[in-house]
Parts: sequence; structure tokens; C-alpha cells
Amino acid sequence: MAFWSSTSVFTSKVPRKILFMFTLSLSVTYLFYSLMSCYNSLQFPLQENYLYHGRLVTEETTFVTLREKLYSTSSQGYFDEELDERTATEQTTIVSTVKNNAGFEGRTAEWVRAQAAPTNSITAMHTAAMEREHQEFSTTDNELRRVVNCTSDYGEKKLPQAIIIGVKKGGTRALLEALRVHPDVRAVGNEPHFFDRNYEKGLDWYRDLMPSTLEGQITMEKTPSYFVTTNAPKRIHSMAKDIKLIIVVRNPVTRAISDYTQTLSKKPEIPSFEVLAFKNRTLGLIDASWSALRIGIYALHLESWMQYFPLSQMHFVSGERLIVDPAGEMAKVQDFLGLKRIVTDKHFYFNKTKGFPCLKKPEDSSAPRCLGKSKGRTHPKIDPDVIRRLHKFYKPFNMMFYQMTGQNFQWELEEGADSPSSRD
Repeated sequence: MAFWSSTSVFTSKVPRKILFMFTLSLSVTYLFYSLMSCYNSLQFPLQENYLYHGRLVTEETTFVTLREKLYSTSSQGYFDEELDERTATEQTTIVSTVKNNAGFEGRTAEWVRAQAAPTNSITAMHTAAMEREHQEFSTTDNELRRVVNCTSDYGEKKLPQAIIIGVKKGGTRALLEALRVHPDVRAVGNEPHFFDRNYEKGLDWYRDLMPSTLEGQITMEKTPSYFVTTNAPKRIHSMAKDIKLIIVVRNPVTRAISDYTQTLSKKPEIPSFEVLAFKNRTLGLIDASWSALRIGIYALHLESWMQYFPLSQMHFVSGERLIVDPAGEMAKVQDFLGLKRIVTDKHFYFNKTKGFPCLKKPEDSSAPRCLGKSKGRTHPKIDPDVIRRLHKFYKPFNMMFYQMTGQNFQWELEEGADSPSSRD
């Protein structure tokens, strides 16, 4: 009785409005902590369910990591939105309830009923969130696939792991275009000429020229003049000691005529091939300083490269076989680069007009893609005596090159022909 009498005295002295606000604040505080306790008890099992559900939907392990990162962010977003919605809704409900009830007992009864509401609200929202996530999985899969395939916008620019270093007019462009068909090869279209003309610009400049690559892809470039550049072996070695080097070689006599044909198309006023090839034709003195002939002394240039790189890091492609059997040569190149043999004979079509194989897509019937007009030019007629003398000049160097590489390219079989090849 003493307690109730003291309470009556207290309530009679304290305004009812202040007592009402005090009671309301206690109710809201208690409700808030109850909701947080309920939320924490549901949050962790719900997240585990999300992750488990995500793993059931996808069976392609390539996208698991990306999906889980994306999914965890989305799930947290749903949790935050639900918590904000529940807090705002339930606080509004409590305030409205208190205002509409006249007595303390009515407010207490209403508050008790409100305790059951959060659980039902959370369950309903959880179900809705799961349904939304389930419906969006297919869209997420497609978007992730587009991200993986779009290597021009995603990935990382790296220094090349393989370079086609030579030789000019040997078939380097044809080889590069065939390699670019492979999905695991990313290559620069133009020749960077970094190690012979632009070295002072630095490796950052060089790297920025490279296309973006994803994990497992190879970055490549081709600049045929590297093979005959004195400083190129040392410079490339200082960049990457384990880099792979590809050299496309061709009968040096045929290569020299092809080189001359290209220059003639740009400068029709130059002297004839026979004049340029000899210092003194009467004495038979060949001018080995002429670049068209000097490039073909392969053994001389290879010696510089072998001072920095073992033969195991070099692969020599026959320019002749690249024309008659492109799939066979491509199989060897793909093996050397550690790639799957994806580029096969189905990717080639021999163009009789140009005299070269052209690339095609085996999965459709579109027209084959051939090299530009600068490829497949008709060679000028060369004096057979000049060709014979050039074969004789190159023979000892070819023998040395065969011995250094451990491969016999059989260029001597063409000595009897008046013109080794009619096209460049």
C-alpha cells in the first residue's frame, strides 16, 4: 500500500504529458534493442543461405569469384534497405499507436502486439529478396560473360611474353595474323619498333602500346628489324630474360628479291636488282653491305642473339612451309608458346590469285580474310646468272645457320630454279 500511495502522490505532482513522453521513450528504446537482437539472429543464417544458393545456381567455376564478390555487395544492400524500412515503419506505427490510445493500459497492449510484427516482416522481406536474386542470376551470368570476353576494356596491359623478331619479308605478318585468331593471344597490330627506334621512350611507353590481356593470355608484338639490330638482343634480355622469340626465315635469295620488290613499288626510280646486288658484276663481287642482301646472312645475326638467349627460347618458322602448310607450321608455333592447338587447317584457304593462304572462320561461310595489297606482289624478272651467283654466295652461311639451329631448311634445292619465287 505504501508503494501505491507513493506512486499516486508522484503521478499527481508530475504532469501527465511528461509521464507520457517518458513512458514512450522507454517503449521505443526497448523495441529498438529487441529489433536489433532479432536482426542479428537472422542475418548470419540468411547470408549463408544466399552464398549457398549462389553456388547452386552456377556450375561454371570461372565466374564463381566474380559472382560472389558482386553478390555479397548486393545482399548487403538488401539488408540495409530492409533494416531502414522496418525501423521507419515500426517507429511510425508506435508513435501513431501511442497518440491514438488514451490510457496507459491501451498503450501497453498495443506495444505487446507490435513485438510479433518484426518477425513476420523480416520473413516476408527475406522471401521477396531471395526471389529477386533468383530472377537476376541469369542476367548476372550474361553480364559476367561479357566482361570476361571484352578484353579491350578489361584486363591489364603487360610487357610482351613473346616477340616475332624477324625476318623482314619472311612471312612475319602472315604468322602474326594467324596467331591473332587464337583466343589466348593478344598482339599489337602495328610494329612498335621499340628496341631499335624508340628505346629512349622507356618501358612504360612500350607497355602502354600493348593490348589489355586477361589471365592466361599472351601479349605479343612483331618487329622484323629487331633480328638485324645490334642492340636489340641485349635490350630485350634486360626487359625479360625468359621471353620467347620467334624468327620466320625464308630462302635468302627469295627474301632479297621480295625486299627489292617492296622498295621498287615505293621508289620506281631505283636501279635494277642486278646493279644493286654487285659491287663489280664483271668480277662477281657481291655487295653484302646492301641491306636486302645483308639481312639474309642469318647466321651472322643469330650469333648475336645466342649470346643472350638459349635456343630453347627461340623458334624458327619456315617461310616456305608457312605458305604450303600453314596449319603444320602453326601447330609448332602454338606448341612453342604453350597454347592449345586451336588454329588448324580449318582456318586457312589458299588464294590462287595471291599465291598465299588466307584466313577464314570455320564456323561460318564468310569470305576468307587475306593480307593487303602490299602482299603477293609479282616479282620482277631477274637474270638467272645473278640468282645462281647469289645462291653460291649464301650457301656457306646457310650451312652454318642449319648447324646453329639444328634444322635443315633445304634452300639449296631451289638453286636450279631461275626464279625461286614469283611473289613476295
